[in-house]
Amino acid sequence: MQTVQNKLEDCVYFLTTSVPAAMLCRMASTLRSPTGSPDNPGSQSALRRLNEQRIVETLMTGPATQAELSRSTGLSPATVSNIVKVLHEASIVATEPTTSSGRRALSVRLNSNSAIAVGIDFGRRHLRVVLSNLAYDVLAEDTVSLPLGHGADVGIAAAVDVLDSLIEDTGIDRRDIVGAGAGIPGPIDHRTGLVAQGAILPEWVGFNLLSHLEEALQLPVFVDNDANLGALSEVTWGPHGGVSNLVFVKIGSGIGAGLILNGQPFYGHVGVTGEIGHATIVEHGQVCRCGNRGCLETVASTTTMVELLSRGKEPITPDDIVRMALARDPATLRVIDDAGVAVGRALGNVANLINPEVIVLGGPLTEVGDLLLEPVRRGLVRHAVPLIGQTTTLRMSALGARAEVLGAAALVFQHADISHHP
Repeated sequence: MQTVQNKLEDCVYFLTTSVPAAMLCRMASTLRSPTGSPDNPGSQSALRRLNEQRIVETLMTGPATQAELSRSTGLSPATVSNIVKVLHEASIVATEPTTSSGRRALSVRLNSNSAIAVGIDFGRRHLRVVLSNLAYDVLAEDTVSLPLGHGADVGIAAAVDVLDSLIEDTGIDRRDIVGAGAGIPGPIDHRTGLVAQGAILPEWVGFNLLSHLEEALQLPVFVDNDANLGALSEVTWGPHGGVSNLVFVKIGSGIGAGLILNGQPFYGHVGVTGEIGHATIVEHGQVCRCGNRGCLETVASTTTMVELLSRGKEPITPDDIVRMALARDPATLRVIDDAGVAVGRALGNVANLINPEVIVLGGPLTEVGDLLLEPVRRGLVRHAVPLIGQTTTLRMSALGARAEVLGAAALVFQHADISHHP
């Protein structure tokens, strides 16, 4: 049985270790579930989950002996032994005798497919679903179209159908699925779990996505705003694992930002953060759906771009915008440039406030690359404090349209109790 001294050592470790920021983000956020995790940050179960997460994350780099796990994580040998035993009983890891420095040892490796997460991204016109394993490999995915203005019941029914098809096609045992993460393009009030006013899916406002999706899928479910999930994906699936302060900006039908601050997702008081789409850019501009005038969304969202480029023509789509931009259509380039400068202006204010290391742009226009990135950079540098503008890295998301759904899968591994699933 773990001694009091070992427990204290393990607690002190998590307060003093120089674990990479992304690792801290994944671990610390298990204590701050945006959907009401039952764990208290100071509870024994919360500490156990942190320790298990640390072991699993370490094993993602390859097999290791228990002694090596103890050295690399800073956990006591007794703690490592107990966790490995629990994970082995849950088939999360496999063990085998080996020798290390001439002594008998126990080698531990990850059974990556022993726990599978479902990621679900509900969009204005689409639904995307992925199945992922513990090694952050995509095992299966599918995307289907949804009708404009669809209700929550339509979206959930489609998610059930797509998930059932993926399970059937892959032959995955449903019992290996530890939970589902889901994102929507809009704020969620974390006090109630209800979709809040301001969502791109107005038909979903006041809807409790968590409870209805759990009932439909018969799985533990974790929900969040899609921009928050985009930020999470960048520090888990993406190339920014060592970044402590990151802003992910999704430019789509709406414009929102997800924040990673000091290595943790930032949710604010009630969970409604990063709503830069409703920052005033044009004081006497168009009326926004939020009721204010001149919001960023009224000048820089893909909805606005579509309206501008469709005047007197057949309606176009965001995919058409990408195609026309890459073909150097003058009108499209001008619309993207104007939108990018406006986004950069809003981000200048954000950067002045929180001084992020990296700002990542996501959404359906990522394929246009520098055609959008450069005007955003101009707007950022123009409106940020010079030192902040010079030292803030601006990048286009390498995850493209999959960023939000991959973040949803990562959300599951953060919050689900993988060592005790059926």
